[in-house]
Amino acid sequence: MAVLSEEQTMLRDMARDWTSNESPVNAWRKVRDADDGAGFDASVYGEMAQMGWSGIVVPEAYGGSDFGWLSLGLVIEELGKTVTASPLAASALAASAIALGGSDEQKQKWLPGIASGEIVATLAVDEGPRHDPDAIKASVSGGKLSGAKAFVAEGDSAGLFVVAAADGLYLVAGDAAGVSRSRRHLTDFRSHAEVSFDSADADKLAGGGDDLLGKVLDRARVLAAAEMLGMAGQAFETTLAYLKQRVQFGQVLATFQALQHRMANLYSDIELMRSAVEAGLAAIDSGGDTRQAAILAKVKANEVGHLMSREMVQLHGGIGMTDEYDAGFYLKRMRVLEAMWGNTAALRDRFATLNGY
Repeated sequence: MAVLSEEQTMLRDMARDWTSNESPVNAWRKVRDADDGAGFDASVYGEMAQMGWSGIVVPEAYGGSDFGWLSLGLVIEELGKTVTASPLAASALAASAIALGGSDEQKQKWLPGIASGEIVATLAVDEGPRHDPDAIKASVSGGKLSGAKAFVAEGDSAGLFVVAAADGLYLVAGDAAGVSRSRRHLTDFRSHAEVSFDSADADKLAGGGDDLLGKVLDRARVLAAAEMLGMAGQAFETTLAYLKQRVQFGQVLATFQALQHRMANLYSDIELMRSAVEAGLAAIDSGGDTRQAAILAKVKANEVGHLMSREMVQLHGGIGMTDEYDAGFYLKRMRVLEAMWGNTAALRDRFATLNGY
């Protein structure tokens, strides 16, 4: 477990208290049932912004706190515990792309609004059903971007898109002429829009080195893993509490040795997952090569998150299959996050390639 500063401990505890009291799982159930395309409660995100969460990775010069990725990961983890829906992660990733590759003019134009929560920003990368940054066909000619992006997280409400084109990343305003969106329904009921760009005005992010997209995707993988960590941890705690009170054949389920062994193995897996995620966040904060650490974090999160969410449903028995119970929320969101920014097979292949195999 990472050693936290006093400020980071206070931030984590504040996020934990706020999510428990102000954004429990029932709050997400209400958002889901409302079936709004945005996929989150704007007033709730406004509260997050007031607490400074939307500016955690934004430089101080542009209205943020520059508190680091480990700090942001702590907040994302707590939000994952209650499956709270918000554009916090998507906006942070878009802000990181601008901070890494933007000009001062671009930073001044967009980062203060993202830090204050006034602007929802997001990445638009993949063009097919699977994550494949090597298959990007969107192109820019004369400052006009054309192409289509599938399953853009927070795409229904985004006021700014950071779009991956064949020759780099571009900024496209959400209200620009030529931008159109259509809602996509995925099992987690969050916002995943198909966004089309038809000769839309685009402003290139010219800095950040040769692999700006790669650096941003590393951050995306680790943040997704942080959310999965929170979900896996809460799924474990909820399941353990259920086993301790459910009586079957005249005995409490937690007294069965086979179930004790399963829970012990799951606990160990989640602790390994935590180590991998925190190492990924620390690698970003250190400013070094984040590629391998990000892959390890996401792969471990994919594996453990898949297992824990499945075990949660199974160990709850029949009630775990019902919509009235919360287990399904964790299972469904976890499956979507597994596919985002690279599934296990794709990331293992990338890891092997990085190591010369």
